[in-house]
Amino acid sequence: MPYTPSELSKPITVQTLRKMKEDGEKFITVALYDAPMAAMAQRTGVEAVLVGDSLGMTVLGYDSTIPVTMEQMIYHVEAVARGNKKSLIMGDMPFMTYATPEQALANATRIMQAGAHMVKIEGGAWLAETVKILTDRGIPVCAHLGLTPQSVHKLGGFRVQGRDEDTAGQILTDAAELDEAGADLLVLECVPAQLAKRITDSVSMPTIGIGAGRDTDAQVLVINDILGLTEKPPKFSKNFLVEAGDIPGALHKYAADVKNGIFPEDSHTFS
Repeated sequence: MPYTPSELSKPITVQTLRKMKEDGEKFITVALYDAPMAAMAQRTGVEAVLVGDSLGMTVLGYDSTIPVTMEQMIYHVEAVARGNKKSLIMGDMPFMTYATPEQALANATRIMQAGAHMVKIEGGAWLAETVKILTDRGIPVCAHLGLTPQSVHKLGGFRVQGRDEDTAGQILTDAAELDEAGADLLVLECVPAQLAKRITDSVSMPTIGIGAGRDTDAQVLVINDILGLTEKPPKFSKNFLVEAGDIPGALHKYAADVKNGIFPEDSHTFS
């Protein structure tokens, strides 16, 4: 029977999402930044919301995520937490706020105290020690591999990652080491669908794809892309407002299409 979005009946936890992976049930993730949209996500049954440092570009007008500060992240995490009491809330750690395990622990504490249930950090196996330190101390961690926007200058722009054998192998290795270190979730951004499937099948933690094909355990889109607010939308995004006609309908359409395996389509996927 096709899935129809409905309000969450109880709070979502890390264990909820792991059980969904085990059962082969997709979950929905939306990146958003304020209380009204957070409340709408709860009413739509969105299991996880990401307060992403993408707010630097979608809300604050920056050219990248790099200028985003801890104070800005805390402000928006607090707003989202006030609007949503049942979705699992992830808070991004800004650029260079987790360069050392000591920095990561101090700044993750601030994000969690603002109302997040998990922090997200970008990077590969070099973060394994940090992941272990955070998770050992009760701070769940979402890792992020593939296109990592905070490294945009090192990567040479917003480009698909893992298309050649060497980089694909490195991403696979990074995913395995982060999984072993105790990461609870893994965002895979702009990687070939086949690589995302290999990683999803090989790690115990649930994977969340954005431009990573339909075989990840979940999908995430930025609310601005869902509503057609992005001037130059990326290939992996879709304007759901066009079909739905209003904002609640757009969010419902996105959620239903993820759950029912309709989104992402081949046109949103990299090979």
